[in-house]
Amino acid sequence: MRTWIWIAAAALVASGVACGGHVSGIGIGGSAGGVGIGAAVGEPDPYVKEIDAWHARRIERLTREDGWLSLIGLHPMAAGTHRLGSADDNDIVMSERAPAHLGTFVIANDSTVTFTAADGIAATHDGKPVTSIALRTDTMHDGPTEIKVGTVRFFVIDRPGSLYLRVKDTDNPTRQHFAGIDRFPVDKRWQVEARLDPYDPPQERRIPNIVGFEEVVQCPGALVFSRGGKEYRLEPVSADAEEWFIVFGDATSGKETYGGGRFVYVPTPGPDGRTVIDFNKSYNPPCVFTEYATCPLPHSGNVLPFPIDAGEKSWGEGH
Repeated sequence: MRTWIWIAAAALVASGVACGGHVSGIGIGGSAGGVGIGAAVGEPDPYVKEIDAWHARRIERLTREDGWLSLIGLHPMAAGTHRLGSADDNDIVMSERAPAHLGTFVIANDSTVTFTAADGIAATHDGKPVTSIALRTDTMHDGPTEIKVGTVRFFVIDRPGSLYLRVKDTDNPTRQHFAGIDRFPVDKRWQVEARLDPYDPPQERRIPNIVGFEEVVQCPGALVFSRGGKEYRLEPVSADAEEWFIVFGDATSGKETYGGGRFVYVPTPGPDGRTVIDFNKSYNPPCVFTEYATCPLPHSGNVLPFPIDAGEKSWGEGH
């Protein structure tokens, strides 16, 4: 399945389908080097230090107990009763680290989800034992409801209109053996000024997803920046008062970087419509590390025709 995801994602970017969270080199929190703009010889460049510190925080989030490296399963669930556990006679067959028969999910036609633990199973929620509990999904207020059994934890996500069981394991070998992510050298020239071209009213965009569905988002506008005397545009897939989230592809996609594009957060444009896109903070989507994530892909307007030699490179075998 992982091979299929890589090929599909790379093909999507290569064909312009993209609105417009085993390494050599860097260890966890290590510096990727970079330009010494404004720094005296022999002194660490303040900007490089800033980006290294940002990347160290990114790695800390990625490697925490419930981070993306702990993800071991994603199971679609329709209405009805679903038995789950590691034994082959379950409707949802989980990792061998889970109990043979863990319990059951009952999903009503209104998408209400109830989990009931099997006899003898020590399941907890928020540190308290549970035998039967109604579960909130990740799209609900204060959701999702997370259930823990040993090192395994699971909860329900809604993507959109389809329910999935997401399963994590703190002892997942991917997390236990993670050594870091290789990066391009930090280069301040990839910190580019951009201006907002607002859409009034916001325009609708359809964002493809690695698992095959599309999500409709409202784009407030495009960020316009210059490179080589030409202007280029990137559109966010989500926007709030503090940050805009952008999924983009470029000429490195499927080569030095992941075929399904990369992510970057940008400060929300100020009253003057200006902001900065710092491509040194470009990072891999979760699908780089696991086949069980549901990552958005860049739409056609967010695939840049030149290489962005900044931020994280791809990860895994061959990198």
